[in-house]
Amino acid sequence: MSSEAVILTVTLYVSVLFAVAWFSGRRAGNAGFFTGDRRTPWYMAAFAMIGAAMSGVTYISVPGSVASDSFSYMQMVLGFTVGQFIVAYWLVPLFYRWKVVSLYEYLDVRFGLTAHRTGAWFFFLSKILAAALKVYVVCAVMQLLVFDQYGVPLWCNAVITMFFVWLYTRRGGVKSLIWTDSLKTLCLVGSLTLSVFFIARELGLDWSQTVAAVVESPQSRIFFFDDPASGRYFWKMFFAGVFVLIAMTGLDQDLMQKNLSCATPRDAQKNIVLTAFCQIGVILLFLVLGVLLYRYASQTGLSLPAKSDLVFPTVAVHGGLPLVVGILFVVGVISSTWSAAGSALTALTTSFTYDLLNPARRSDDRSLTRLRHRVHASIAAVMCVVILGFDLLGNDSVINLIYKVASYTYGPILGLFAFGILTNVRIHDRWVPLVAVAAPLLSAALQYVAREAWSYQIGFELLLYNALFTCLGLLILSKRRHEPKVD
Repeated sequence: MSSEAVILTVTLYVSVLFAVAWFSGRRAGNAGFFTGDRRTPWYMAAFAMIGAAMSGVTYISVPGSVASDSFSYMQMVLGFTVGQFIVAYWLVPLFYRWKVVSLYEYLDVRFGLTAHRTGAWFFFLSKILAAALKVYVVCAVMQLLVFDQYGVPLWCNAVITMFFVWLYTRRGGVKSLIWTDSLKTLCLVGSLTLSVFFIARELGLDWSQTVAAVVESPQSRIFFFDDPASGRYFWKMFFAGVFVLIAMTGLDQDLMQKNLSCATPRDAQKNIVLTAFCQIGVILLFLVLGVLLYRYASQTGLSLPAKSDLVFPTVAVHGGLPLVVGILFVVGVISSTWSAAGSALTALTTSFTYDLLNPARRSDDRSLTRLRHRVHASIAAVMCVVILGFDLLGNDSVINLIYKVASYTYGPILGLFAFGILTNVRIHDRWVPLVAVAAPLLSAALQYVAREAWSYQIGFELLLYNALFTCLGLLILSKRRHEPKVD
């Protein structure tokens, strides 16, 4: 696939994306940007959310990860499904009851302003790192496919990417994202399904032979019960999946902002439950694609890159497959990554505006609009700088790196909400930032000691220890007199 074909494919997709964003967001005001006016039909939100939680990282890293991790990721996906039900029937009613624009407003009501801002700052750190990692993936792929051939440096690539992401989300916010995420879902699932079909055809496999080839492959092993010290041990990954989903979806302004755009909590719950089951099938299809990619490379003698995240782009674009496979890959990775970046940029703008700048003191809508535009542009610039900071990544799969980062940065958020919802304890909230910083440090120390002293590998469940340390720290800060809890 030539660089010109890649450029043409990207240009056509971006044209459609901007047309959808303009049409859906042309009349959006501040309420439309921040909450979608709370008028999104649940089935529209559900279709959009199938792809919303998946980025270019999922599209690239999950297929490439099967060589080292087999299908063990499905153990976390099972945990994700349980976590979705907890979010739907525990957190959604709470957030609708309090009519929050930002989720972290709940922490203000429950603990105080310092806790509120601590939660918001940790979300800001978590999301800016995760979003930048996701955009970095597509920048690295586009660098490989296009920019290197023209001598364009990565920093220019990143600036161009973030400029277009900023531009298409500037006006509509959530109101546009519901429609652009629906476009993303259509492109992602369509490109994934057709990629599997065309690669299987090149391997000379029909449907039943494809299923048999995947089942017989040693890379398709799902369950790992044999070594509790391993990072792939079932119960560690399952429970980590439950709490990672609660933290990275239920307590994440990015994804919940779209769920809360539905008119009623009942509609939001239907959306979340339907999305949970659909995502099981989609992620399983990603892993099937991974087995076929490695089988194709082995059969054709194709030399694969050292980074597993580059296996899919290498096979799709330079592996001698029909041109349509390369086009499908480019459409899938561009649509998923740009949508995830736009969604993160909108959520960060909402949280920073409402949680950290206190727009209540700006009485008129026009003043709020100006503030929103300044915050939106500033965060886009910060994301661009962070993307460049990831240019020296190692060989670890980016999907694993994102969850490692999340284990540290989302832990205090999970601990704050869990302590607030499950107890009626009041705290001295001015010391909450100290607890929120100490918990990840203690978690890192525990991880090191467990590995060095006991040869025990703490994996994604590190999030749980982090949240536990946060809860213990909040208990130390408790006031003697208990008051009725806020729920």
